[in-house]
Amino acid sequence: MSQRFTVSKSDGDRRPSDIQGEVNQLFEGDEPPTSSGAEREGAAGAEVVVVLKGDSNPKESSPFINSSDAAAEKSQQYDGKNMALFEEEMDTSPMVSSLLSSLANYSNLPQGSKEHEEAENNEAESSRKKPVKAPQLGTLMGVYLPCIQNIFGVILFLRMTWLVGIGGVIGTFIIVFMCCATTMLTAISMSAIATNGVVPAGGSYYMISRSLGPEFGGAVGICFYLGTTFAGAMYILGAIELLLIYIVPKAAIFPLEGLEGAEAEAALLNNMRVYGTILLTSMATVVFVGVKYVNKLALVFLACVILSILAVYAGVIKTAVDPPDFPVCILGNRTLVWKTFDVCAKTIETANGTVTTQLWRMFCDSPFLNATCDKYFTANNVTQVQGIPGVTSGILAENLFGTYYEKGDLIARTNMYSAEDQDDPLTNANRYVLADITSFFTLLVGIYFPSVTGIMAGSNRSGDLRDAQKSIPIGTIAAITTTSTVYMSSVVLFGACIEGVVLRDKFGEGVHGNLVIGTLAWPSPWVIVIGSFFSTCGAGLQSLTGAPRLLQAIAKDSIVPALRIFGHGKANGEPTWSLLLTACICESGILIASLDAVAPILSMFFLMCYMFVNLACALQTLLRTPNWRPRFKFYHWALSFLGMSLCLTLMFLCSWYYAIVAMAIAGSIYKYIEFAGAEKEWGDGIRGLSLSAARYALMRLEEGPPHTKNWRPQLLVLVSTDAEQNVEQPRLLSLTNQLKAGKGLTIVGTALEGTYLENYEQSQRAEQVMINHHIMSILCSTIPKVKGFCQVTVSSNLRDATSHLLQASGLGGLKHNAVLVSWPRNWKQGDEHQTWRNFIELVRETTAAHLALLVPKNISAFPSNGERFTEGHIDVWWIVHDGGMLMLLPFLLRQHKVWRKCKMRIFTVAQMDDNSIQMKKDLTTFLYHLRIDAMVEVVEMHDSDISAYTYEKTLVMEQRSQMLKQINLTKNEREREVQLIHDNTTPASPATPATPLTPTEGAQSPGEQIQMTWTEKCDGEPTKPPGAATPEGIKDIFNMKPNQSNVRRMHTALRLNEVIMKKSSEAKLVLLNMPGPPKNRTGDENYMEFLEVLTEGLNRVLLVRGGGREVITIYS
Repeated sequence: MSQRFTVSKSDGDRRPSDIQGEVNQLFEGDEPPTSSGAEREGAAGAEVVVVLKGDSNPKESSPFINSSDAAAEKSQQYDGKNMALFEEEMDTSPMVSSLLSSLANYSNLPQGSKEHEEAENNEAESSRKKPVKAPQLGTLMGVYLPCIQNIFGVILFLRMTWLVGIGGVIGTFIIVFMCCATTMLTAISMSAIATNGVVPAGGSYYMISRSLGPEFGGAVGICFYLGTTFAGAMYILGAIELLLIYIVPKAAIFPLEGLEGAEAEAALLNNMRVYGTILLTSMATVVFVGVKYVNKLALVFLACVILSILAVYAGVIKTAVDPPDFPVCILGNRTLVWKTFDVCAKTIETANGTVTTQLWRMFCDSPFLNATCDKYFTANNVTQVQGIPGVTSGILAENLFGTYYEKGDLIARTNMYSAEDQDDPLTNANRYVLADITSFFTLLVGIYFPSVTGIMAGSNRSGDLRDAQKSIPIGTIAAITTTSTVYMSSVVLFGACIEGVVLRDKFGEGVHGNLVIGTLAWPSPWVIVIGSFFSTCGAGLQSLTGAPRLLQAIAKDSIVPALRIFGHGKANGEPTWSLLLTACICESGILIASLDAVAPILSMFFLMCYMFVNLACALQTLLRTPNWRPRFKFYHWALSFLGMSLCLTLMFLCSWYYAIVAMAIAGSIYKYIEFAGAEKEWGDGIRGLSLSAARYALMRLEEGPPHTKNWRPQLLVLVSTDAEQNVEQPRLLSLTNQLKAGKGLTIVGTALEGTYLENYEQSQRAEQVMINHHIMSILCSTIPKVKGFCQVTVSSNLRDATSHLLQASGLGGLKHNAVLVSWPRNWKQGDEHQTWRNFIELVRETTAAHLALLVPKNISAFPSNGERFTEGHIDVWWIVHDGGMLMLLPFLLRQHKVWRKCKMRIFTVAQMDDNSIQMKKDLTTFLYHLRIDAMVEVVEMHDSDISAYTYEKTLVMEQRSQMLKQINLTKNEREREVQLIHDNTTPASPATPATPLTPTEGAQSPGEQIQMTWTEKCDGEPTKPPGAATPEGIKDIFNMKPNQSNVRRMHTALRLNEVIMKKSSEAKLVLLNMPGPPKNRTGDENYMEFLEVLTEGLNRVLLVRGGGREVITIYS
């Protein structure tokens, strides 16, 4: 029996000699020295497995988390007798009991701000490691209340009443319902994703990136980061607006007194910029010093939000009994700014008579009754109306429909009489309440939507939750239900309680400069003002705390190389660099200085994030991914698609140009990650979508062969590799890229000799080299860039491996239709005879499989992708019709920048009985219909006598072939012949007749290198084959006469080569029909010689054999 002990190497406290000592003690039977708990927890790195003879308790090593050495040893015990069948698997596969034990010990450690807070508190005790407490937050504290705090925000307090006044109760209710429905559908999708397994801290970014892949995850994660950052700017601007307009108006650095129109607006924006920058700096400093202060204040800020909302509801109830006294002064139907006058009347009656008021002095040139006054002031009466008539007043009917204004329009009461002359210019404009911006329905959508964001607050804290899969769906959906109820009820209640002109008064100028929602609150407007100020400050701090951590998470994933620096921070992990970038981006939002302008920007980014959450859920549901098993069951792909459609609709409703910009930013990030990002495999849904789409497309391709119009070269490129598995002919890959112009299928294949079991690692290394070659080609312009697949085949010999590649490459309808292989170099050398035999067999197999064959000769002379031909010709020698390959290939080459400046020439050969003039006309017409620009020339080849040089060259070729047959005996065949001679000359052993093998039979095997062997006569006397390596045989070789068929072929090759050299010696590339090999294999070496003669003297040649089908057509 054997026993396994795992000796783990610690981080540095224990030397190898110590470990060796423990091992020796184990062999001697002593107990190993017990290491400390800290050493056991820190044990990592290499494992030494020692197999001992001892009792029958084998143990397996477990690679699972949170398993200390003692626990691992205890959990690794199993009964060797019962599990003997699985002993071989124990080194790599754990026992089920061990697996379950490891999973039971797994703890989801909290990450994020809580972790940094603990690190700050424990800096002094860093040497003593404390056990991390398990997360204890439940649904209420962990999800519900954080979501409530993040959803309720600045828009509710500063803009909700104005939205109701401008859009009307019905219009605003539609906006609120659409936005709340969008977030509810998104929450349903998010709940499904969040409950599909353990969700580490990281929230929305983690869910999207792991569901849609690194490209979508990075793009949407950065959009969500930008949205959170601009949300911080919006909260800061809201806090400054509360401070400068409602709390301390006199603190303005740029005073507004006495300014009108554009000057007053500019002064207000400058004040916002200065104070916003100061507040941003203060908040960033607080976050930098310690995030624990932000966490401790979170409950205070939450209490402010809840108390403010309760004060509003209490005020609504009070209006039914005793409406508050907030009068509004109206001149004619125009609302007056109630700041510099005390009584809403032109004159008042006193004991001394009629006295003019401060309002009179605002519109008249003197306080006397005979003063010259403004025409409109004289013609209209002053009316005082109640700003908060109460919920039982019936004002709701007047506020049902919206009233939209242009910038600078007067805020007027619609049901009051006004005596005015339309031709008179507006005077004393600063005395009236004016519209500060042009309002329209889609603007209201963009301003309102940020008030429903914040639904991700629960998922962002997933690492701190006791049971995230239960708490996230319940808490998030409950929070959205609560907030949606508050928003929808507030729309109706505001319209039922507040006068229309007060609702449309954005800054409360008509109600003594009070916050409009504050006028409704009980017991005092200051409850809302102070509460909303602190809640907006708290929300801004939360944004400045969360956004840097989100950026740090993206940076640590290394999917965006440019952001790697932001993954670093302080010693405790605080994201210092991310905080700095967040503050800079937030400052750009503050410089905009308008809450109404910033809100649509962050709406875009949040809507895009929510859209992709819905897309992720819909994709996973439709694709039925095996790993898609959410515990939350109340979801459906139709709901997710509806949520996604609503998000997209709201994006363009808010602002179509912001939507386009946001999509462009996300698209740019997507392409950047795709181009330069790190390779990540997260099992994302986009990969599942790609697999489904690929399967569907492949099934469609199987329906039939492609039409001639759709034919394009789908190349199988056969390359050879060196000892380090590097491609030996990189120019072959360059030619592949030039032929295809980046389109169509490419399979780069190579063959290895041996057995698959012994050469598996070598084949994987070769495949990885080709993949790395593709990656490097993207990054470096000097390396040939080929988009395609790679395949390595291992077989007992290269011939069979190449044949397997030819047969098995591709899948379904997506198979190669052409083979690209380089001309065998040095084929005439004696030790390279098998190379050209393999080449000829490849030619035969491509012909049998109806595949086109492209053979570049002198491949090293072909241009790389970085070269450019500024002039020259591509010459096509069209000898026989090959389906149009010779016409199509030059056209494809000229699409590439290397060959773009080259012109195309087509030569064809006319025989004696051909009409060369008519042939030229027909070919020109044919090319015209093919839409190919090329010069045409017909070359006449007259019959001529076969020269003595042809005879001599043929004779030399045949003599060389005959000598090769004698010389190229393989080692096995020599040994076999030695054994035959030994058997025939040894008297003790009987003569064993060899199996007769005639030259014809021997030649039928494609891999056979010797086609003749010894045979015996009937009388048992051995005879030698003709042409054997004897003096008589050599004499026969030099006395032999050339074969007439070979003479004719040599004559044709010489004549054609002479003509081609005469016409195309200066051409950049010559394309030529490749003759077929002989049907019988006895003349294979002569075939290679013929091709050599045919292309002799040409620099770049591409020999082409068609696949037996038309590849080009004149029809559209």
